[in-house]
Amino acid sequence: MQTGRLRRHWGLDLQAFVLFFGVCLFTAVAYRDIRTRRIPNEFIVAILALAALRLALAGDPIAGLYTLAASSVLFVATFLLFWRGLLGGGDVKLIGATGLLVGYHNLFEFLFVMSVSGALIAVAVLARNRFGLRRATTPALEDQEKHALLTVPYGAAIAVAAIASLLLQYLRPG
Repeated sequence: MQTGRLRRHWGLDLQAFVLFFGVCLFTAVAYRDIRTRRIPNEFIVAILALAALRLALAGDPIAGLYTLAASSVLFVATFLLFWRGLLGGGDVKLIGATGLLVGYHNLFEFLFVMSVSGALIAVAVLARNRFGLRRATTPALEDQEKHALLTVPYGAAIAVAAIASLLLQYLRPG
């Protein structure tokens, strides 16, 4: 009886830990991607470390293998999109690492929310470009602004979907 209660308590603590650090990491990723259109590898490594900790402490090796397999397929699929010039390299790494963190059970809801968020961000970027809603910049920042006009900060969409998935997992543990 005590072991079952301890496991449930540990599971909730692990979910709370993953949610807290996941929200912090993904908020930083979104902010950085919106500002610079870059996702530093340090964020990817931190997400991978959090995912490895979660998989190790979950105590379900079969679910861990399924998550690893699903994330590998997701990484290969997104790498092919990168190869065709449709996604950035940081986005591919972020999606693969996030797949490991979210787990195979919640992968499709993560991908759905990511797609909807990405579409909304793309529409916002197009509207900003169309209506000329840009902030005043210095000449040194104008080149970055021109590059930003051609890209969508998809890392922000990935971050929104990851936070939503982690929050849903926390609210319905098990």
